[in-house]
Amino acid sequence: MTWKERMHGWLDHRTGIETGVRNFLYEQIPASSGWHQVFGSVALFLFLVQAFTGALLAFNYAPTPGDAYNSLRYIMTEVTGGRLMRGLHHWGASMMVVVVVLHMTQVFLYGSYKKPREATWIAGVLLLLLTLAYGLTGYLLPWDNRAYWGTVVTTQIAAQAPVVGPYLLRLLGSQGDVGVVTFARFYGLHVLLLPPATGLLIVLHVYLVRKHGVAPAPGDEVRPRKKFFPEQVFRDTVAIFIAFAVLFVMAVVVRVPLEQLADPTDTTYIPRPEWYFLFLFQTLKLFTGPLEMVGTVVLPTLAILALVLVPFVDRGQMRKVTERAFAGAVLCLAAIGWAGLTVAAVVTTPKPAVAEQIDFSQPTDWLQLSPIELAGIGYFRQENCVSCHTVGDGKPKIGPDLASTTIHKTAAWMIQHFKRPAAMVPGSAMPPIQLSDAQLNTLAAFLLKLNARNAVALQSAPEFAAEGALLYQKSQCGSCHMVNGVGVKLGPPLNGLRRRRTEQWVEQHFQNPQALSPGSIMPPYKFTPSEMKNIVAYLFVLPD
Repeated sequence: MTWKERMHGWLDHRTGIETGVRNFLYEQIPASSGWHQVFGSVALFLFLVQAFTGALLAFNYAPTPGDAYNSLRYIMTEVTGGRLMRGLHHWGASMMVVVVVLHMTQVFLYGSYKKPREATWIAGVLLLLLTLAYGLTGYLLPWDNRAYWGTVVTTQIAAQAPVVGPYLLRLLGSQGDVGVVTFARFYGLHVLLLPPATGLLIVLHVYLVRKHGVAPAPGDEVRPRKKFFPEQVFRDTVAIFIAFAVLFVMAVVVRVPLEQLADPTDTTYIPRPEWYFLFLFQTLKLFTGPLEMVGTVVLPTLAILALVLVPFVDRGQMRKVTERAFAGAVLCLAAIGWAGLTVAAVVTTPKPAVAEQIDFSQPTDWLQLSPIELAGIGYFRQENCVSCHTVGDGKPKIGPDLASTTIHKTAAWMIQHFKRPAAMVPGSAMPPIQLSDAQLNTLAAFLLKLNARNAVALQSAPEFAAEGALLYQKSQCGSCHMVNGVGVKLGPPLNGLRRRRTEQWVEQHFQNPQALSPGSIMPPYKFTPSEMKNIVAYLFVLPD
């Protein structure tokens, strides 16, 4: 006996690991087993991905409301791989819902819940509910406006449950407003209670699957059985690889939403749940007044009970999937209903305000710029300066890197350079810039603000903000108002305007100031619709 055999024998005798793995891999499974049974393994893999990425995020996450938002921005802008980890965790949650639903759909369609597998099905239903619970509890943790107001709606729905409604509110810590206690309860559920409960249910589910075996198709009794390894293991591995490839691409390519810091006073915000709850969100719109409880409590409860009771209602013999027309019809009706309600919810959801479309997961240094500096970005883009100049990172071009502090001159020198490039820098191929002195001064103000640290952040300023600042400067609004500490205090400061006025009021005020502010010396402005949209949007994203 070789030393390897002795080591394996000792390890197996003391732990039973080798025998357990062998029994697991070489379990006999029905001949009909195939690709349609890979969803369970993929769901287990996605749960492990969620646990792993969640643990990595927790290393830099601060579980208190205000700090949670700032720590999440830190993770996505400063931590190496932080944006990828959050993308994997966010989209992994959605993919896990999809895969678990597909797994249950496959089991339902094939009738694999029948005797003696009733408990296996019920464990699967509970795992589906836990998967949805992760989505509900994790929704609040970014603590942005989207998370805050979505949770407000969730707690209001929970409050409508008969008898237990007030107790649910106390349990969720939201008897008054959604605040620190609510956040702590949701975080505790998401991180401390749901993972071990899910782990135990997964162990129970897998044990029951192994105990009763994979449900065979009718006629399998006369066909030779096969081993789990290598054919089914290969199929599961391929499916897991495809799922992770899709997840990885989504994490890299698709932006994970992060809006501005939660604002409990922003009562104009329109809450929107995650996409897999949109059907329920739309259902609630069909039941108003006294019938509201039907949509919030009765229908969801009946749906869960129906899922649990499926194996006790359908007690007939196993039949081929091609002969289960009624089960297929039920699935088709459910899919059509879900898809119809989801599409209706998407179509009828009002377009979010511009402030909600800003990606706050990226550096937003441009929000702190003065109007003249931000307007300079607009001129910088208009003149297509990046065609000859690098700004920060990037391939070297004909002109110097404008983010380099070593090339910065005075504003007066820059203005002269813009007018007569060859005279200021002999041999320069740069053409003269045809702008007024005031506009050139605005462009110089932006360039003087540039440095290697903030170049990318300043360039990320959205087009509407740059165009709005250009219009602000052109209209000389700074002669009466202050923005980010720059301007004149003759009129009210414009930072925090969104808290005081509506967009409609501001638009009307631009058109006829005297009508809304009698005695105002502000002249009326005849902006085009696009100009009005840009300047109002710019004013409404100014920080408080």
